[in-house]
Amino acid sequence: MVCAKKRRGWKIYTLFNPLAGCSGGLSPYDRGMIMDFLSYIPHSTGPMGISISYWIIIGVSMLVSFGVSGMLKRRFDEYSGIPMPITGAAAAELMLRQNGITDVRVVSVPGQLTDHYDPTSKTVNLSEPVYHAATVAAIAVAAHECGHAVQHQQAYLWLGLRSKLVPAVQISSSLMSILMSVGLGLMFYSGGQNLFVLKIAIALFAVTTLFAFVTLPVEFDASRRALAWIDRSGLGARLEHEKAKNALFWAAMTYVVAALGSLAMLLYYISLVSGNRRE
Repeated sequence: MVCAKKRRGWKIYTLFNPLAGCSGGLSPYDRGMIMDFLSYIPHSTGPMGISISYWIIIGVSMLVSFGVSGMLKRRFDEYSGIPMPITGAAAAELMLRQNGITDVRVVSVPGQLTDHYDPTSKTVNLSEPVYHAATVAAIAVAAHECGHAVQHQQAYLWLGLRSKLVPAVQISSSLMSILMSVGLGLMFYSGGQNLFVLKIAIALFAVTTLFAFVTLPVEFDASRRALAWIDRSGLGARLEHEKAKNALFWAAMTYVVAALGSLAMLLYYISLVSGNRRE
């Protein structure tokens, strides 16, 4: 994960992003308001009078998210039990040095799954279990975060594009909740005639969706760099390559689920405006 601000684990989250422990996106209160508004829209409905399409998107997103998150946890628990000769912190320091990076620090941060690279402070931030543990899982995560540092050093195209999108995504995330709620309310009270505010909210939602998809090549490339370094470094002789690859694969899948869930909701909101709903 790449952090775009000086705070731990910063990401942009949309309505049904499955990754927990995040900031941004819509609050539970806002989601409840949207569900209330949608319950009054005259189209095929399911439980609570809410659109069947809406429930399908929620259900599929949750099922896939739980499945991916569960698999990720099982894999990391399994690979956290496989010992290695060095810690995650030592692996990160070694990868940085071998890539000629001397201006990036490796630091420990509280919590779990809080690992990220912060390009503003040039720090590889490793969660306490990863920083101190000498396991396959710890080294895989540490190498992945250093992969972002290598991207930064080499001006990786997709990382640059992602960074340029950050200001727009910050603005979109801060305004999207209230505008979506107001827009749905105006649509209801106007009988579907006043859609201007809702269209603005959907445009902001589209920005966060674009950001989610731009993030995908950044994350997959960081994992690719991590695995390549593990093989070159000599750790590959002790590290089971396929296990590290599998752990990073399931971590990357959480981003894929988030992006697809965001896209599904974006298309649903567009259908509300266009009137091309398919039940």
